[in-house]
Amino acid sequence: MESEGSRVVVPRNFRLLEELERGEKGIGDGTVSYGMDDADDVYMQSWTGTIIGPPNTVHEGRIYQLKLFCGNEYPDEPPAVRFQTRINMTCVNQETGLVEPRLFPMLADWRREYTMEGVLMQLKKEMFSPQNRKLAQPPEGEAPCSFAMAPEIY
Repeated sequence: MESEGSRVVVPRNFRLLEELERGEKGIGDGTVSYGMDDADDVYMQSWTGTIIGPPNTVHEGRIYQLKLFCGNEYPDEPPAVRFQTRINMTCVNQETGLVEPRLFPMLADWRREYTMEGVLMQLKKEMFSPQNRKLAQPPEGEAPCSFAMAPEIY
């Protein structure tokens, strides 16, 4: 939708409605999904994501729950992403479960056209990476250590 060097900027809420619709339809092979936390959240800020660990990695068969928080500047600014399920990955803070933007290129180099779906797919892909595919993982079912003490950290 570009004309004479300008582009149409889709408003935040329209963009989030598009993402919600896409999330409800399901993504690819079903190993990644996402949706809103609360249907009554008129600002569409709080989202939940799920990644089923990829085969042939230490993550195989594990179900990872994530929280995504889209602030008022989304999609111009990236969502904050935090694993609720404990995971050992090079881009995840082991105390809070927060995906560290400086260690996760998609968040560090965020572009408006990126999506929450893309973030989840890229995290799944990161599980395949040589530095993460064989990292010892915490026992299943554990939440990040400080989640109970700092739930405001997304």
